[in-house]
Amino acid sequence: MFLDDIKNQVIGIDEVGRGAISGPVVSCSVLLSERILENNLVYQINDSKTLSEKKRITIAEFIKKNSIYGIGISTNKEIDEINILNATNLSMIRSYEKFKGSKYLVKIDGKKTFFLNNKTSFEKSGDKRFVSIAAASILAKTWRDKLMIKYSKVYPMYGWQRNKGYGTAEHREAIINYGKTKIHRKSFLKNFL
Repeated sequence: MFLDDIKNQVIGIDEVGRGAISGPVVSCSVLLSERILENNLVYQINDSKTLSEKKRITIAEFIKKNSIYGIGISTNKEIDEINILNATNLSMIRSYEKFKGSKYLVKIDGKKTFFLNNKTSFEKSGDKRFVSIAAASILAKTWRDKLMIKYSKVYPMYGWQRNKGYGTAEHREAIINYGKTKIHRKSFLKNFL
Protein backbone atom coordinates (compact mmCIF):
# COMPACT_ATOMS: atom_id res chain seq x y z
CA MET A 1 0.00 0.00 0.00
CA PHE A 2 2.80 2.45 0.90
CA LEU A 3 4.20 2.42 -2.67
CA ASP A 4 0.80 2.35 -4.48
CA ASP A 5 0.91 6.15 -4.91
CA ILE A 6 3.73 5.76 -7.44
CA LYS A 7 1.86 3.46 -9.83
CA ASN A 8 -1.37 5.38 -9.28
CA GLN A 9 0.37 8.69 -10.03
CA VAL A 10 -0.70 10.50 -6.87
CA ILE A 11 0.68 13.91 -5.92
CA GLY A 12 1.67 14.07 -2.26
CA ILE A 13 1.72 17.34 -0.31
CA ASP A 14 3.24 18.01 3.11
CA GLU A 15 4.64 20.93 5.08
CA VAL A 16 7.38 21.56 7.62
CA GLY A 17 8.15 24.37 10.03
CA ARG A 18 4.71 24.95 11.55
CA GLY A 19 6.05 24.86 15.09
CA ALA A 20 9.23 26.86 14.55
CA ILE A 21 9.57 30.33 16.07
CA SER A 22 11.63 31.71 13.18
CA GLY A 23 11.70 31.28 9.43
CA PRO A 24 8.98 30.32 6.97
CA VAL A 25 6.61 27.40 6.79
CA VAL A 26 7.56 25.34 3.71
CA SER A 27 5.42 22.91 1.71
CA CYS A 28 6.18 20.54 -1.13
CA SER A 29 3.99 18.92 -3.78
CA VAL A 30 5.60 15.92 -5.44
CA LEU A 31 4.70 13.46 -8.20
CA LEU A 32 7.04 10.46 -8.15
CA SER A 33 8.08 8.83 -11.43
CA GLU A 34 7.61 5.07 -11.84
CA ARG A 35 11.34 4.77 -12.59
CA ILE A 36 11.97 5.40 -8.87
CA LEU A 37 10.86 1.79 -8.28
CA GLU A 38 14.00 0.57 -10.09
CA ASN A 39 16.18 1.58 -7.13
CA ASN A 40 15.98 0.03 -3.65
CA LEU A 41 16.41 3.50 -2.10
CA VAL A 42 12.66 3.89 -2.67
CA TYR A 43 12.14 1.61 0.37
CA GLN A 44 13.98 4.14 2.57
CA ILE A 45 11.54 6.96 1.83
CA ASN A 46 9.77 7.61 5.12
CA ASP A 47 8.40 10.43 7.25
CA SER A 48 11.19 13.05 7.26
CA LYS A 49 11.19 13.21 11.07
CA THR A 50 12.28 9.56 11.31
CA LEU A 51 15.39 9.97 9.13
CA SER A 52 18.81 11.27 10.13
CA GLU A 53 19.84 14.54 8.50
CA LYS A 54 22.47 12.78 6.38
CA LYS A 55 20.01 10.10 5.21
CA ARG A 56 17.33 12.72 4.52
CA ILE A 57 19.70 14.69 2.24
CA THR A 58 20.68 11.54 0.30
CA ILE A 59 17.06 10.47 -0.16
CA ALA A 60 16.00 14.03 -1.10
CA GLU A 61 18.51 14.04 -3.97
CA PHE A 62 17.21 10.63 -5.08
CA ILE A 63 13.59 11.88 -4.99
CA LYS A 64 14.45 15.05 -6.95
CA LYS A 65 16.00 12.96 -9.76
CA ASN A 66 12.89 10.80 -9.95
CA SER A 67 10.02 13.26 -9.64
CA ILE A 68 8.39 16.52 -10.55
CA TYR A 69 7.99 18.73 -7.51
CA GLY A 70 7.15 22.24 -6.41
CA ILE A 71 8.08 24.15 -3.26
CA GLY A 72 5.82 26.75 -1.67
CA ILE A 73 6.65 29.00 1.24
CA SER A 74 4.86 31.41 3.53
CA THR A 75 7.20 33.87 5.19
CA ASN A 76 7.34 34.65 8.88
CA LYS A 77 5.67 38.01 8.06
CA GLU A 78 2.77 36.22 6.36
CA ILE A 79 2.50 33.89 9.36
CA ASP A 80 2.23 36.93 11.64
CA GLU A 81 -0.36 38.58 9.38
CA ILE A 82 -2.69 35.66 8.57
CA ASN A 83 -1.81 33.08 11.30
CA ILE A 84 0.06 29.79 10.99
CA LEU A 85 -2.88 27.70 9.75
CA ASN A 86 -3.72 30.06 6.89
CA ALA A 87 -0.03 30.52 6.07
CA THR A 88 0.45 26.74 5.96
CA ASN A 89 -2.52 26.33 3.63
CA LEU A 90 -1.14 29.12 1.42
CA SER A 91 2.29 27.45 1.24
CA MET A 92 0.63 24.17 0.17
CA ILE A 93 -1.40 25.94 -2.53
CA ARG A 94 1.77 27.66 -3.75
CA SER A 95 3.67 24.36 -3.88
CA TYR A 96 0.90 22.87 -6.05
CA GLU A 97 1.03 25.72 -8.61
CA LYS A 98 2.93 23.75 -11.31
CA PHE A 99 0.36 20.93 -11.10
CA LYS A 100 -2.68 23.22 -11.34
CA GLY A 101 -5.19 21.83 -13.82
CA SER A 102 -3.55 18.37 -13.86
CA LYS A 103 -5.53 15.12 -13.84
CA TYR A 104 -3.69 13.61 -10.87
CA LEU A 105 -5.19 12.68 -7.52
CA VAL A 106 -3.75 14.60 -4.56
CA LYS A 107 -3.11 13.44 -0.98
CA ILE A 108 -2.35 16.03 1.69
CA ASP A 109 -0.99 15.19 5.12
CA GLY A 110 -3.34 16.12 7.96
CA LYS A 111 -6.97 16.98 8.41
CA LYS A 112 -8.95 19.07 5.95
CA THR A 113 -8.37 22.78 6.52
CA PHE A 114 -8.92 24.16 3.00
CA PHE A 115 -10.18 23.21 -0.45
CA LEU A 116 -7.62 22.53 -3.20
CA ASN A 117 -9.70 20.68 -5.81
CA ASN A 118 -12.17 17.81 -6.20
CA LYS A 119 -9.34 15.26 -6.63
CA THR A 120 -7.86 15.93 -3.17
CA SER A 121 -8.05 13.86 0.00
CA PHE A 122 -6.62 14.78 3.39
CA GLU A 123 -4.84 11.93 5.17
CA LYS A 124 -4.20 11.79 8.90
CA SER A 125 -0.60 10.59 9.52
CA GLY A 126 -0.25 10.51 5.73
CA ASP A 127 3.55 10.86 5.87
CA LYS A 128 3.66 7.42 7.55
CA ARG A 129 1.09 5.79 5.22
CA PHE A 130 1.77 7.13 1.71
CA VAL A 131 5.09 7.34 -0.10
CA SER A 132 4.06 10.48 -2.03
CA ILE A 133 3.43 12.39 1.20
CA ALA A 134 6.59 11.02 2.83
CA ALA A 135 8.61 12.15 -0.21
CA ALA A 136 7.01 15.62 0.01
CA SER A 137 7.92 15.84 3.71
CA ILE A 138 11.56 14.98 2.92
CA LEU A 139 11.86 17.57 0.15
CA ALA A 140 10.16 20.28 2.23
CA LYS A 141 12.34 19.52 5.26
CA THR A 142 15.65 19.51 3.39
CA TRP A 143 14.70 22.72 1.54
CA ARG A 144 13.76 24.52 4.76
CA ASP A 145 16.79 23.21 6.68
CA LYS A 146 19.11 24.52 3.96
CA LEU A 147 17.43 27.93 4.16
CA MET A 148 17.75 28.06 7.95
CA ILE A 149 21.45 27.18 7.68
CA LYS A 150 21.87 30.15 5.28
CA TYR A 151 20.06 32.40 7.77
CA SER A 152 22.37 31.13 10.54
CA LYS A 153 25.32 32.68 8.71
CA VAL A 154 23.64 36.10 8.96
CA TYR A 155 22.47 35.54 12.57
CA PRO A 156 24.98 33.05 14.05
CA MET A 157 24.01 33.58 17.70
CA TYR A 158 20.65 31.75 17.40
CA GLY A 159 22.03 28.31 16.47
CA TRP A 160 19.70 27.90 13.49
CA GLN A 161 22.19 25.57 11.81
CA ARG A 162 21.35 23.15 14.66
CA ASN A 163 17.80 23.97 15.75
CA LYS A 164 16.44 25.10 12.32
CA GLY A 165 14.44 27.87 13.99
CA TYR A 166 12.61 25.73 16.55
CA GLY A 167 12.31 26.94 20.13
CA THR A 168 15.18 25.06 21.74
CA ALA A 169 16.72 26.28 25.01
CA GLU A 170 19.70 27.63 23.03
CA HIS A 171 17.44 29.58 20.67
CA ARG A 172 15.26 31.00 23.45
CA GLU A 173 18.30 32.09 25.45
CA ALA A 174 19.69 33.86 22.37
CA ILE A 175 16.42 35.77 21.98
CA ILE A 176 16.68 36.93 25.60
CA ASN A 177 20.31 37.98 25.09
CA TYR A 178 20.16 39.45 21.57
CA GLY A 179 16.49 40.15 20.89
CA LYS A 180 14.41 39.07 17.91
CA THR A 181 15.41 39.33 14.26
CA LYS A 182 13.44 40.09 11.11
CA ILE A 183 13.28 36.30 10.57
CA HIS A 184 11.44 35.63 13.86
CA ARG A 185 7.68 35.10 14.00
CA LYS A 186 6.56 37.92 16.27
CA SER A 187 3.18 36.27 16.86
CA PHE A 188 4.96 33.18 18.21
CA LEU A 189 7.12 35.25 20.59
CA LYS A 190 4.31 37.22 22.28
CA ASN A 191 3.95 34.81 25.20
CA PHE A 192 7.66 34.16 25.35
CA LEU A 193 8.78 37.81 25.51
